Amino acid sequence: MNQNPASQASETPASSVFTPVQLRALAREIVASGVLGRSKKYGALLEFLVECSIESKSPKEIELAVSVLGKNESFDVSSDSSVRVYVHQLRKKLDNYYRDFDKTSAHRIIIPKGQYTVAATSHSSLHKTGGGKTWSIAEPFQIKGLLIAAVILLAANLIYLVKSNSRTEPDRLNSVASHAIWKSVLEDQHPIMLVMGDYYIFGELNANGNIARMVREFNVNSSSDLEDLQFQDIEQAENYLDLDLSYMPEGSAYALARIVPILQASNKTVNITMMSDLSTADIRDNHIVYIGYISALEKLKQMTFASSGLQIGRSYDELIDKESLRFFTSDAGLPEEGEQFRDYGMFSTYPASSETQVLMIAGMRDAGLMHTAKALSETQSLDDLVVAIDDDTDEAVASFEALFEVYGLDRLNFEANLVYANSLDASAIWSQQSKL
Repeated sequence: MNQNPASQASETPASSVFTPVQLRALAREIVASGVLGRSKKYGALLEFLVECSIESKSPKEIELAVSVLGKNESFDVSSDSSVRVYVHQLRKKLDNYYRDFDKTSAHRIIIPKGQYTVAATSHSSLHKTGGGKTWSIAEPFQIKGLLIAAVILLAANLIYLVKSNSRTEPDRLNSVASHAIWKSVLEDQHPIMLVMGDYYIFGELNANGNIARMVREFNVNSSSDLEDLQFQDIEQAENYLDLDLSYMPEGSAYALARIVPILQASNKTVNITMMSDLSTADIRDNHIVYIGYISALEKLKQMTFASSGLQIGRSYDELIDKESLRFFTSDAGLPEEGEQFRDYGMFSTYPASSETQVLMIAGMRDAGLMHTAKALSETQSLDDLVVAIDDDTDEAVASFEALFEVYGLDRLNFEANLVYANSLDASAIWSQQSKL
C-alpha cells in the first residue's frame, strides 16, 4: 500500500523519540484507558509492536499471527487476513486514544499503513495537507460538530416546550403522573433512565480517503459490529470509518416534549442515554422509559417480546398477532404525496426486576411513535388502556401491551384507534432478564 510522501517524511522510528521506559509506559496508559476495547489481543499486539520498536526490528505477519493472535505455525497469511485486520483496527484505536485522552502531546505513536511497526509523529503533522488533500482525521469532528449544533437547537426548543407545557397544564400533568400506569415508575425512590432509540452510523471513505457518505447498516449497531464487518471483508475494511455517531427519528422530539414533563412532575432523578449506550446494569438499577422505533429496541427487544402476544413479521414495519394471525403492517415509511398512510404505535410496560419497571413508548414509524407518546400523556387515553385490558389491579396495569393504529395524510396524523391490548406474563419476562 502506497503512502502519502508528506506522511512518510513526518514519521520517525518511535525509539528515536521515546526511551524504552517511556514507550512501555505509554503502551500501558493506552491499554488502561479502555480505548482498545474488551479484547486483550489489541493490548498484546500494541505491546509486542512496542517491544519490536525498542529492539529496532520489524516482525513478519506470520510472527504476529503466532506470537500475538495464538495461531499455529501452519497459519496461511495469504488466505487469512486476521493479522491485517487487527493491525488496521489498532491503528484506528490509537487515533481514537489521542482524540479522546491525549490531545496535547507533542509526539504520538502510530502504525504506518502497510507496515507492522510503531512510529512516532509530531502532533502538528497530523493537521498538514499533502497533494491538495486535507487529512481525513479532522473530518469526523466537523461532521460531529454540525450534529451537536443541531442537537443543541433541538434541546433548546424541547426545553421551551417542556417549560411551556409545565406552566400552562400543571393539573393535567399531575393527573397523568398519578395515573396507575405511571405510578409504577414515579412513586418510589428508584431513579428513572430515559432511553432514546438511536441508530449507529459510520463513514464510508472515497478513493482520496475523505468521507464520501454516512451509512446506516441494520446489522451494524455499534463500533464492535463495525469491527466484525471489517473482519469479514478485508478489502473494504479501510473504506469504513467509525465516526462515533448515531441518529434518532424525527418523532422522538415530539415524544420527548410529551413525556419529559410527566417525568419531571415526580421530582425524581431522571437520566438520559442512547439505546446504543444502555447496559444491563442500567436496566437492573433504574426504571426504564424507552422512546423510539420498535426497530431500535436492541437490548430491550428480547424482554419486550418474551411473553408478548405479538411477534415481528417480515420487517420491523410489521407485527403479527400470534393468536389471531392478524397482520399489522405500516406503510408510513415512504408515503406518496396526497396518499393516505397507516402506521402503528406500540406501548408495553413490564417489570424488569422485582424493583424496576420498563415503559416502552414506540412506533413502527414517526406517526405511531408520536401518537403513542400523546396517548401516554393524556388521562382519558390512559383510562382507555386500563379498560381495554379489563383488569385494573396493580399487577395487570404493571404488565400489559397495546397497539395503536394511526391513519394520516401527507405526514400529518388524523385518526388513531386502539386495536390490540394484551396482558403479559411477568415470570416469562424475568426468565429472559436472568439471561442478560
